Amino acid sequence: MGRKLLVPGLFLLAVWIYQDGSVSRLPPFAEVRAAWHASDRLLLDRAGNTLHEMRVSHRGRRLAWVPLRDISPAALEVLVAAEDQRFFSHGGVDFLALGAGIRDWVTKGYRRGASTITMQLAGILDHNLSGRSRGRSLVRKWGQMRAAWGLERNWSKNEILEAYLNRVTFRGELEGIGSAARGLFDKGVAGLTRGDGVILAALLRAPNAGLEEVTARACRLAERVAPERTCPGLRAEIGEVLARGRWIRPLRADAPQLARRLLMDGTGDHVVTTLNAPLQRFVRGVLDAELVRLEGRNVHHGAALVLANDSGEVLAYVGNAPRAESASQVDGIQALRQAGSTLKPFLYGLALEQRRLTAASLLEDAPLDIVTARGLYVPRNYEEHYKGWVTLRTALASSLNIPAVKTLLLTGLQPMVVRLRDLGFAGVSEEGDFYGPAPGLGSVEVSLWQLVNAYRVLANGGIHTPSRVRLAERETEKKTVMAAEAAFIISDILSDPSARALTFGLDSVLRLPFWSAVKTGTSKGMRDNWCVGFSSAWTVGVWVGNFDGEPMHDVSGISGAAPAWRAVMSHLGGGEGPGPVPPGVVRTRTRFVGAEEGERDEWYLAGTEMDRVERVQHWEGRGRIAYPGSGVVIALDPDIPRHLERVFFRMDPPQEGYRWQLDGVDMARGVGWTPVKGHHRLALLNVRGEVMDESRFEVRGNDRN
Repeated sequence: MGRKLLVPGLFLLAVWIYQDGSVSRLPPFAEVRAAWHASDRLLLDRAGNTLHEMRVSHRGRRLAWVPLRDISPAALEVLVAAEDQRFFSHGGVDFLALGAGIRDWVTKGYRRGASTITMQLAGILDHNLSGRSRGRSLVRKWGQMRAAWGLERNWSKNEILEAYLNRVTFRGELEGIGSAARGLFDKGVAGLTRGDGVILAALLRAPNAGLEEVTARACRLAERVAPERTCPGLRAEIGEVLARGRWIRPLRADAPQLARRLLMDGTGDHVVTTLNAPLQRFVRGVLDAELVRLEGRNVHHGAALVLANDSGEVLAYVGNAPRAESASQVDGIQALRQAGSTLKPFLYGLALEQRRLTAASLLEDAPLDIVTARGLYVPRNYEEHYKGWVTLRTALASSLNIPAVKTLLLTGLQPMVVRLRDLGFAGVSEEGDFYGPAPGLGSVEVSLWQLVNAYRVLANGGIHTPSRVRLAERETEKKTVMAAEAAFIISDILSDPSARALTFGLDSVLRLPFWSAVKTGTSKGMRDNWCVGFSSAWTVGVWVGNFDGEPMHDVSGISGAAPAWRAVMSHLGGGEGPGPVPPGVVRTRTRFVGAEEGERDEWYLAGTEMDRVERVQHWEGRGRIAYPGSGVVIALDPDIPRHLERVFFRMDPPQEGYRWQLDGVDMARGVGWTPVKGHHRLALLNVRGEVMDESRFEVRGNDRN
């Protein structure tokens, strides 16, 4: 017995002698607090409100650092009483508890924990002092005591308790009281009860223990620190807590697709965006309601984007509707889909700039077959109805397909491709010949992100700047990609309810009580439906469809995405109306002869204005070039001797007195043409020498003798 008393006595003597000389090497509280990083990062809106909470680290489950003042006083009182009842009165080492532990060791033969909260914190902050480190227990205990004294000298009691509760592991990977409250009780720290505190305290000594062990310890603790809690009640509650699975439900999950883009990389515990949290939630609700409405038409996915015209800041970014859980990982704003008719404004804008057409120019909406290198291209209108002769204004606003294809043949394929690239459609990477007439009807793939910002170019008078989603991003240099005069006229057409009445009616969902310009589009096979438009302040785009490409059922330009677009634009409200008229635009009263268009005031680029537009009747039934059509590539055949290879030009229908002109030179009829490598212009002239039709084609192949 004497020897058993000697060892503890010598240990206590050493404590007494050396405690004054103990110097802690542990960092100050501010450094420990600053080094804390949650396993989640937060996506914040422009005002600092949380939009989305996402886990980005799998090394422990840690939430934001919790200040001591935020923790429920009831739970805090229980935790301190259970773990270190004299915490606020000792200097880092509880000699009464230490003495009781030595007494039990000597008299009863078992060790009893006597580590204070301060000593435990020292072990957490210095791995060498923790219970998981190697080494003799007395030496480790002595190191913890020295470190605890150092902490008590340099830290306040509240700082020690706050750091301990944030750094201690409660169960599994749940580190800190914040993650424990959310993971075990699905509540915040302010809502913890005394019963919750008992359970948390029971878990501290054995974080991964089973139900029986945790219950037994909780019942013993409750007798001492929370006698109002009964053991049967605790057992049932602990069973629920341990069965919950420790999954932490995000407090906010309003921008999942954007969060994955911005939070998975980088440093810091949050990213501040340009989004407006209330608007983001409103747009999500609108899109979700729209998909509910369209559910019977085989429409399962959607996306919506809102930009501020002046800054390009993203105010709402809904990559998919909340109900589309099966494709929640897909970002519909960045996904590439066929654009449908939404590219037509940029085509007609190019034709205006080239001064090939005006808003009053007459275009024939009638069946059309075009010979291309890939075969016969046969564009059709959405409703398979044709309107005859219409103005450009009507053709664009009413989304007629045939006039758009004819306009593309006038502007040229390559200029249109270049224009789309300038507008930010990076996926349009091939040369014009690769696409053929397809860009006229939007058969190229674009993203909603690109499309909405391109419409913002129209809203800003032809000026392009990239859109921005991070608040800290700098504004980039502005670039003019479209003439302001053309942008103004196209915007005026898209805002004209009378011009779109031919297809959509006068009182469609596209008509708002304030000025706005809008265009719809539906891709081939009814796989994508778009609605994009702008007011003087905002540009909004909506897409609906199916990410797997499955066709929708009976969804038109105004029954798919348009109602959601209208709801968002109505919520945002109107601005000041259209911008000022550019100096190069004039307005002229114009009368139409031979077309179903009423007299009206029309906008023109200065120098192109007309007071009378007439369809020349003798052009009725004129011949057209049937082969080779514009965009055709003719390949030289190396197996045919040069003097035998011929290309025969064809017109439809044949016309008496018409003649061919190739590269400005009249061609003999009926003998064929020996193809020559290079680009060529073929014209069909009538008896008066007027050009009835023309095509531009190319001959490729190896030169031969």
